[in-house]
Amino acid sequence: MSIADPPRPGFRLTGWHVLAIVTGFFAIVIAVDTGFVVMAVKTFPGEVSSTPYEDGLAYDRSFAQLRAQEAMGWRATAGAEIGAVSIEMRDRGGEPITGLTVTGALERPATETGRLVLAFRETRPGRYIAMPGVLSGAWDLTLHAAGRKGERFTADRRLSWP
Repeated sequence: MSIADPPRPGFRLTGWHVLAIVTGFFAIVIAVDTGFVVMAVKTFPGEVSSTPYEDGLAYDRSFAQLRAQEAMGWRATAGAEIGAVSIEMRDRGGEPITGLTVTGALERPATETGRLVLAFRETRPGRYIAMPGVLSGAWDLTLHAAGRKGERFTADRRLSWP
């Protein structure tokens, strides 16, 4: 290269180059986002249940049962005892409710592993006992009681053993 040779121009960034870079960047972002949306819709189409109508009817039935239960005025208290679960059933006036068929289930709050099915027996008027054995920690009790005239009562309680 001699002194008389003109200098060769290097790369020069122009407006067209910037436009191409910005357009390419956003095209890549949009393509990746579109891919993620397609994958998300394919793996979870938004349906929580495959039978939403039937689930709605079941909800309506359970809601009607809760209204009927509230009208009865029954109350249940549950207690955790060593090796036992105790239930006290009282009517609106605080009198014990006798002669019920009481069943229930115990399960851990975070998992269904180790679920225990309970059958209660009446030990004195309004007091029902089930003997699941020695337990520890927190358990959720789902209680079902049925009266002689077809009355139904359901309750959920959290119980804790040391």
